[in-house]
Amino acid sequence: MSQPSIFWWQKYGTLAQMAQAAVALLGFVAILFQINEIRSNTRAASARQAFLGYTDLAFRNPKFSQPDYDAIKAASPDERVQYESFVSYFLYACEEATAAFAGRPEWQASCDYDLKPHLPFLCEKNQAEPAYLATYSADTQRWVKASMTTASVTPPDCKLGKT
Repeated sequence: MSQPSIFWWQKYGTLAQMAQAAVALLGFVAILFQINEIRSNTRAASARQAFLGYTDLAFRNPKFSQPDYDAIKAASPDERVQYESFVSYFLYACEEATAAFAGRPEWQASCDYDLKPHLPFLCEKNQAEPAYLATYSADTQRWVKASMTTASVTPPDCKLGKT
């Protein structure tokens, strides 16, 4: 007695079962894309919020957003700590924004513009405490150091050059 011949796909189930498996696989892939999109949107919202917080802080503290660094160095220890915290928050906001919006150069340009007046402080801080900049990502460290080089801010005097 001979066995009835079966098609190759019958070994794996009916056509309906294979279609159901394909739809389930497509659904799983769609969920992965959705999770990635949610993660991206959340990171962008977080970066916008951090930068908005920095902008608000700059609005409420114009003496720190466009600092007279010599006056800040001569000020009280509390004011120096406030300024250091201001710069730290600025660097954090820029780190978040440039990571979340890597394909949008206007975010980097905004951070570049706001960084320049803080370069003397960052130069002196990096000279006195190299671990300070190490608390930021390698990209942020490279950005700050490249900005110092471009603006001719170098130890030991750490003054803004003519650019």
